[in-house]
Amino acid sequence: MLDAAARLLRLLPAETAHNATLSLTAMAAPLLPRAAPDDPRLAVRALGLSFPNPVGLAAGFDKNAIVPDAMAKLGFGFVECGSVTPLAQAGNPKPRLFRLSEDRAVINRMGFNNEGMSAAARNLEARRGHAIVGINIGANKDSANRITDYAKAFTVLAPLADYVTVNVSSPNTPGLRGLQNKEELGVLLGTLTDLRRNIKPILLKIAPDLDGQALDEIADVVRGSGIEGLIVSNTTIARPPLKSVHAGETGGLSGAPLFAPSTEILRQMRLRLGTAVTLVGVGGVASGADAYAKIRAGASLVQLYTALVYHGPGLVTRIKRELAQLLAKDGFSTLADAIGADARV
Repeated sequence: MLDAAARLLRLLPAETAHNATLSLTAMAAPLLPRAAPDDPRLAVRALGLSFPNPVGLAAGFDKNAIVPDAMAKLGFGFVECGSVTPLAQAGNPKPRLFRLSEDRAVINRMGFNNEGMSAAARNLEARRGHAIVGINIGANKDSANRITDYAKAFTVLAPLADYVTVNVSSPNTPGLRGLQNKEELGVLLGTLTDLRRNIKPILLKIAPDLDGQALDEIADVVRGSGIEGLIVSNTTIARPPLKSVHAGETGGLSGAPLFAPSTEILRQMRLRLGTAVTLVGVGGVASGADAYAKIRAGASLVQLYTALVYHGPGLVTRIKRELAQLLAKDGFSTLADAIGADARV
């Protein structure tokens, strides 16, 4: 039934369908059946947390933390909400979200549209579920001091989430990716680690459009910062060969074309960081084989979002089933045994 509803929603314009999905999920939340218990082989310990399975919902779907527990009911091992900025902002002009159906991809230039940290905080405080929920924070477009923006959002939202992701890699806020530079990134992460009163995991989300020197510098900063995780990766501004009429739209490309480059960046960061931090693989995950490739490249956890547009919520259960089969096929008794299998030197 849920997958059939997803097919109907694809008949609507992309952003209209997204907003309708959120509204319907919120209304149906009490009635949603809970997914079957997870195969114990899929359980993973990371970031000081016990995840029932490694498959998470990436940021972007639930920007204002309206339905994290409802999404967890569908079988996700964790849900990341956001990106959330200190002040509410409308984002970029519409249209700003485009399906590339022939490419199993999406281009978005949303621009951190959200209701602000106060609204997200109210929604998180009202939760009654117990799913692992992360919050993804960003800076307002017109902020005079973006590091201060991250500090404000962190102070308000970190106590209400299980982990916090620092998003410096969205291509849709002008100049934001400059915070990935070594000096500014060091100041930003140092500011946030100084703010945390209790040990709340901090993750950094990076772009896939980085060269080897940039990866070296980010690895150095991450290693010295004391943060716990790295999410690899955000959407890409690159444009591989695409078939869709929307291929020329500006914004971040996600979905199937992002799988190979994001997985290679993930592997590169595993080689640079080893097991010093938890890696989360995101970008083009649409099957158990995709998730398994991310795990073998070094990810302890994976995330998806775009694939739901094309495959519906039943995809989560299928990925977990296929992942358990692949672990068994390769002789791994637990998911932890497979982490980094293709990135060992």
